[in-house]
Amino acid sequence: MEQFDLIIVGTGSGNAIPSDFGDWRIALVERDVFGGTCLNRGCIPSKMFVYAADMAATPEESARLGVELKVESVDWPSIVKRVFGRIDPIAAGGEDYRKNGSPNITIFPHEGRLVGERVLEVGGHRLTAPQMLLAAGSRPSVPAIPGLADVPFHTSDTIMRLPELPRRVVILGGGYIACELGHVFGSLGSEVAFVLRGPGMLRAEDEEISVRATEAYSRRFRAVTNATNMVVGEGGGGVVVSGVSEGRRFTAVGDVLLVATGRTANGDQLGAEVAGVATDASGTRVLSDATMATNVPGVWALGDLTNLEQLKHLANAEARVAFRNIITTGKAGPGPGEWPPCGPDFQRIDRRFVPHAVFGHPQVASVGMRERDVREQEIPYVVKVQNYGDTAYGWAMEDTTSVCKLIAHAETRQLLGAHLIGPQASILIQPLIQGMYFGQTVDEMARAVWYIHPALSEVVENALLGL
Repeated sequence: MEQFDLIIVGTGSGNAIPSDFGDWRIALVERDVFGGTCLNRGCIPSKMFVYAADMAATPEESARLGVELKVESVDWPSIVKRVFGRIDPIAAGGEDYRKNGSPNITIFPHEGRLVGERVLEVGGHRLTAPQMLLAAGSRPSVPAIPGLADVPFHTSDTIMRLPELPRRVVILGGGYIACELGHVFGSLGSEVAFVLRGPGMLRAEDEEISVRATEAYSRRFRAVTNATNMVVGEGGGGVVVSGVSEGRRFTAVGDVLLVATGRTANGDQLGAEVAGVATDASGTRVLSDATMATNVPGVWALGDLTNLEQLKHLANAEARVAFRNIITTGKAGPGPGEWPPCGPDFQRIDRRFVPHAVFGHPQVASVGMRERDVREQEIPYVVKVQNYGDTAYGWAMEDTTSVCKLIAHAETRQLLGAHLIGPQASILIQPLIQGMYFGQTVDEMARAVWYIHPALSEVVENALLGL
């Protein structure tokens, strides 16, 4: 058995190793390409496709402004080449740096599986260390739909590398992955059909946002809602999804089928339970506390492996906390009675105001509580839904569908939740996140700072004033 000071499983946020560890002997385990989901098949490549799709979607909206535009052509192979021609060298460069520029780090390019307390089996070798950081990420979830396993289908892991733009795409799911990739393919020229098991798109969002997103996507694409009794097969020159929707039979045919029904943490593939590492009821999500510690002394976990909110900015913040706490614990690992970590020397993650965004068309951004959460907790609250079109810039845009919805505590005047759908939502939400974190009331957020007129940020100002 080979001994190390620290074993790290996963090279997404787990590869953000600070310089403080230069004298630690580290084993870095990665079964796939370096950089994790975000770099290789998630946030970054998808946004590069989204930006191209945003350009292609412009003519749909310009006509009402008196500007006639059209897309002359879409060169899908060139788009794919641009995206991965930039990303693949970054992943390769990251691996090369760790192999040749980090003499204290040994790379194990194999799947790692826990076989005992702080013991990892990798490519026929067994590794152990006083401390271990689990950052093994997540994978696409594939539902148990009859016939699905017998037909070719894609997930977000594979669909962005298609050699040609498909004429027809059927998408199972209505979450953020479905919305973003549906926008990509639909705007670049594919005929897109969504098949949803629920009543609408983005059901995890505030109801106001979900309803508006469903309306927006239904105007552009076919959206089959409340689908039941689904069966997948082949026919019509492609893949066929059929079932019952709203009491009527439906059929959706695509040259390509995208399964975008969520993601599953990799705790089961890592063998967490075998090593006594606590997981949720599914056995897939590893449980860690605010210091990123699991229940097993010396074992830490972060990112998609442990979070219900699978977000790169959250994983990066957790990595900073985890590495600080690992080095505070020391090479020897925790001693008897020193677990879980406590005391002022240990950092803790603050998950109170973690925002997220959906880079579809329209954009969506959210932070804090939804209105249904506030109602369920019987918190006294006030709500303001501010139309983009009621502000100067929104009026100039002829915007009739976008909103900023704010929810505040009726007594303390603290902002409880912010939810936006429309252009630049992911940017407009930022001052609201700042205000929530620093404990400002909605009145202070509205009046203590200047908002540029007639910038689109006035939609945030007016929503705050409306509270």
